[in-house]
Amino acid sequence: MHRMRWSDSFIPTLREPPADAEAASHRLLVRAGFVRQLHSGHYSLLPLGLRVHRRVADIVRAEMDAIGAQEFLLPAMHPAALWQRSGRWDVMGAEMFRLRDRNDVDIVLGMTHEEVFALLAAEMSSYRELPQTWYQIQTKFRDEPRPKSGLLRVREFAMKDSYSFDIDEAGLDASFEIHREAYVRIFGRLGLDAMAVEASSGAMGGSASVEFMVASPAGEDDVARCGACGYRANVERARAAVPPIDDPPSGSAPERFPTPGVRTIAQLSDFDGGARAGRQIKTMVMVLDDEVTLVALRGDHQLNLQKLADHTGATDIRPASAAETVAELGANPGSLGAVGVDHLPVYADEALRGRRSMTTGANSDDWHYRGVDVGRDLIDPRWADLRGVSAGEACIECGGTLEIVRCIEAGHIFKLGRRYAEAMGVSVLDADGIARTPIMGSYGIGIGRAMAAVAETHYDDRGLCWPVGVAPFDVVVTVLDPADPAQSSASEVLYSELQRRNIDCLYDDRVLRPGVKLADAELVGIPYRVTVGARSLAQGNLELTERSTGETQMIEVGEAPELVVAVVTAASL
Repeated sequence: MHRMRWSDSFIPTLREPPADAEAASHRLLVRAGFVRQLHSGHYSLLPLGLRVHRRVADIVRAEMDAIGAQEFLLPAMHPAALWQRSGRWDVMGAEMFRLRDRNDVDIVLGMTHEEVFALLAAEMSSYRELPQTWYQIQTKFRDEPRPKSGLLRVREFAMKDSYSFDIDEAGLDASFEIHREAYVRIFGRLGLDAMAVEASSGAMGGSASVEFMVASPAGEDDVARCGACGYRANVERARAAVPPIDDPPSGSAPERFPTPGVRTIAQLSDFDGGARAGRQIKTMVMVLDDEVTLVALRGDHQLNLQKLADHTGATDIRPASAAETVAELGANPGSLGAVGVDHLPVYADEALRGRRSMTTGANSDDWHYRGVDVGRDLIDPRWADLRGVSAGEACIECGGTLEIVRCIEAGHIFKLGRRYAEAMGVSVLDADGIARTPIMGSYGIGIGRAMAAVAETHYDDRGLCWPVGVAPFDVVVTVLDPADPAQSSASEVLYSELQRRNIDCLYDDRVLRPGVKLADAELVGIPYRVTVGARSLAQGNLELTERSTGETQMIEVGEAPELVVAVVTAASL
């Protein structure tokens, strides 16, 4: 353990936060001298930042090793052909960094490593080699359109990505559960209150995924959760119960009626002879992978695009242009409907199933239909849960009240299936000598994002408050007057003794005003501070202050090393 004196260290603390910093973690990591931005989405880790980053990585590595995972280190630059084989060359779109080498060969910077690990797995030949769990901590690259919030959303970052290979679904279920439990331990050791929630698999594909979410206003994900039964899901997957509605009879056929100038749900609600939003059918014209498609929802519900992508498998989704809409339906938005449409695919949200006496556009400008019976008047709709849930709706599991919580995604685990193994030609012989394709799981934790999530949830108005497990140092020894021989001697002895006992310790020997040194210690957020000052030392004492609570106790000089070790050890458990 090398010696660390503040006077020799590069810890450029700032009195003011960067002007563009919105998230607390961004403000404080810059102010406290942990990171500096090089350009948008790319950050340099300064010595304090790197120490925290390493400690987070060490915790993740220890828990991966504990479940028998084997560590690799794979290239960050991949041949495009590998991603073309898996089908993700086109799926990933603009977020993938692409370049060409001097031989005019397409190259990508790896966003993740399913393809490369699956390619290595092709060297296995027997079921006896399974299960396998492999992992790495490696730099990833994603061309985020809007990098923000410091380390929370960047374009270059370290990620722990691990992969399981099993012979069958039962094996995958076991590997998935082992990883889930390891993630619970990791986030516990990081001091993060991370909740496991149902999630969309997105471009990763697969049968199921779980995100680990940390509640924070700096997050970019919304989670629906029920306080009554514990149901939790990302809004991209969340469902809510729809109260039963007793619709009146629809009559024998829809009735067409004029609605001059009516173009919105709200206008039709106010129109004499119209219908309130909950009794309207909202019809959206979308283009899914170049195919014009109708999506029907209740008028007061909103389309969740990720649900539509997950259900349809479409990778490119956009609203149809006005020209496309008129060409397909003969009317402009505001007068559109799916009644009688049989030349386009129609996706209908489950909340419309069985509804009668509804009102919708008649595919003629300034005309609508009333008395629509969804089961009768929509031709072979494809049913799916497509709507976004809202706070206050009823839980799908127990009927309790849902709340929507803004969160940071700290980790994500996927049941991938056989997609990547098949693409890379992975095959093993089973006990009967029959060739089988192993089934994969994928499990990720962003190291820098986890570090930022800890900072985002452990701070106060004076600065950061790192938990012992991830702090850059466990203790800072602050000598108020280094020119005083008694203070300097006592500080040097304590610092050496703590070093000898394997306590990560920073010695603040700078010749500065005491107030500046104490403020810096609080800003940096080291969990414990031992202050050596003339007044307490004259009484044979030192001051031990806990950063998170601000509580200070006097400890005798001779007993200080043992007491500090005991306090740090107890906090580490």
